Amino acid sequence: MAVDLLLGLQWGDEGKGKIVDVLTANYDIIARFQGGPNAGHTLEFDGIKHVLRTIPSGIFHKKAVNVIGNGVVIDPVVFVKELHGLDALDVDYKSRLIISRKAHLILPTHRLLDAASEAAKGKAKIGSTLKGIGPTYMDKTGRNGIRVGDLELDNWKEKYRALADKHLGMIDFYNTEVQFNLEEMEVEFFEAVTELKKLTFIDSEEYLNQAIKSGKTILAEGAQGSLLDIDFGTYPFVTSSNTTAAGACTGLGVAPTRIKEVYGIFKAYTTRVGSGPFPTELFDEVGVEMAKVGREFGAVTGRPRRCGWLDLIALKYTCEINGVTQLMMMKGDVLSGFDELKVCTAYKYKGETITHLPYNIEPENVTPIYSSFPCWKEDLTKMTETSQFPKELNTYIAFLEKELEIPIKVVSVGPDRTQTIHR
Repeated sequence: MAVDLLLGLQWGDEGKGKIVDVLTANYDIIARFQGGPNAGHTLEFDGIKHVLRTIPSGIFHKKAVNVIGNGVVIDPVVFVKELHGLDALDVDYKSRLIISRKAHLILPTHRLLDAASEAAKGKAKIGSTLKGIGPTYMDKTGRNGIRVGDLELDNWKEKYRALADKHLGMIDFYNTEVQFNLEEMEVEFFEAVTELKKLTFIDSEEYLNQAIKSGKTILAEGAQGSLLDIDFGTYPFVTSSNTTAAGACTGLGVAPTRIKEVYGIFKAYTTRVGSGPFPTELFDEVGVEMAKVGREFGAVTGRPRRCGWLDLIALKYTCEINGVTQLMMMKGDVLSGFDELKVCTAYKYKGETITHLPYNIEPENVTPIYSSFPCWKEDLTKMTETSQFPKELNTYIAFLEKELEIPIKVVSVGPDRTQTIHR
């Protein structure tokens, strides 16, 4: 069997957690392939809202095995808090949650390094979530990291001490006023590691490739969004991993030829958290209303999300680099009742009109060019089938499908798993 892949096409927060939860019934294995606790995948069902940060979004389904792949970075403290949240809901995760030995660990000093580095940047901050993600990936590429498999070695605490001491020297170098009590942080860290070691560690690339050979169905789950990819995103305002389709191969150890369907998720408008360019950002009452109705606050950080119109240039770009085969449009219900809708269909870039994403989309270089559409007034949240869609929504969807040349197979009309309409 092949591996299907689900990822976000914007700056994250597209609604990936909900769609993975909806799709899990069709898969034997859900495998998270990159990122760490900077992710916040929100699922809502039975009137309860759940936020997952490291654990794959299929965990609430009894038949699915959930794999944390080698491309993920794990903070044991945050991870164990997630487990305790599942304990409160009587979720039997021990039988269906397994972890790659090659996944890297976030140490307390990684978080301190993150804070010191960001503080030292001053006004040039990139908007880090301060979860230690960047420093952990730096140690990974610098060949200094500690991996889950190291916890099975007798000398892992010696390796920890050597790396933590190195980090402390780096924190001193930044010469910032970041206050911390490392001893307290380490007590919590080592207690969490003890809990983590009660779970099953696997050689995940072997496990997944054997699963493919035996006919198991696998859904690879991405975190963040394609415009935050370390290579193809709006650098340097990006995350530290490959959030695009290629990251699924390196983050799970599966070959590109094993990828079949690529599900691309996007909002009917655009949002962004933190710093970085955002050509279609709205600074007026329309943007404020969008954020209010859409409850646009970070699931992990609580930070308000910047809101703007759909950027078709950026969306075409991420569809192309990911090889998207099916699209899923989220939060169409949020736009109900606006006077009109706008979609960015071109940029004015350094004096000329372009329809591709250039190297630099800073506001001094890019001005969005919009097409306008009539907006639907109906409340979409109670709709259960496409025949109920207002004509304005159908017009909007048809336009996007024509421009992107990819079918929109799912339209989400609310946060609950039941508010998902298949086309």
